[in-house]
Amino acid sequence: MNLKVIFLLFGLSLAFTNSLAQQVEEPKSVPAEWSKPFAPFQIAGNLYYVGTYDLACYLITTSQGNILINTGLADSEPIIKANIETLGFQFADTKILLNMQAHYDHMGAMASIKKLTGAKLMINQKDAPATEDGGKSDYALGGSVSTFAPVQVDRLLKDRDTVQLGDMRLVMLHHPGHTKGSSSFLFNVKDANRSYRVLLVNMPTIVTEKDFAAIPEYPEITQDYAYTLQSMKKLSFDIWLTAHASQCELHRKHKPGQSYNPSTFIDKKGYNAQLNKLEKEFLKKKKGN
Repeated sequence: MNLKVIFLLFGLSLAFTNSLAQQVEEPKSVPAEWSKPFAPFQIAGNLYYVGTYDLACYLITTSQGNILINTGLADSEPIIKANIETLGFQFADTKILLNMQAHYDHMGAMASIKKLTGAKLMINQKDAPATEDGGKSDYALGGSVSTFAPVQVDRLLKDRDTVQLGDMRLVMLHHPGHTKGSSSFLFNVKDANRSYRVLLVNMPTIVTEKDFAAIPEYPEITQDYAYTLQSMKKLSFDIWLTAHASQCELHRKHKPGQSYNPSTFIDKKGYNAQLNKLEKEFLKKKKGN
């Protein structure tokens, strides 16, 4: 192959790469608190909050490296990195990446963090297509361009699959509706006093303005929301946390600088109230179909 052909192929490859990059358009009209910095803190045992003010990101530390769940918007990567290091952990020790929903506000920095840390990305199989096309195939927020950088999935997860690292074992719960592969995680952490059963729950908020019957690309949406709501009512846990900090009233329960207090996150009453509210919204939406 002569030099002219090599340069031509290189130019075409570069143009293709730039074309892909230009097709990622993260929505700009988002609440300011979504990407506002927030001081990281220890929630319970080896579970930590490392996200921005409202886009919750959770770090679980183990003897074999760490697990990061959610990554916020694209510009959240340096905030998450700084938060992890502020807590005394190494960003490079991130070994597993998980996500609760394949939307740009939780996947924005995933590709960047995966590249920087070399961590393995494990995703609910129903959200894998949207993960790998940057959200283009999402039934509600999809379109002709990606809303976050596409990222390759290393392991597909199914309902009740386990994710294990060191002495930590997380169970992935399939809670579809908000996205086809929305996920929650159930696991135990412990401190010097006791053990806590933790639920990181992807609340089934309704993201589409369309009637459910008018979404041919997601014909099972009504059944999925109904399933998720009923499934969540049956879960047993001590602490519950959400993909958006506001959904579990995290800012009421913890102020920056407050001392370690896991008991503030034990709030089954608040969980039930949120589910009841979302169920009413679902039934109203369903009735309108």
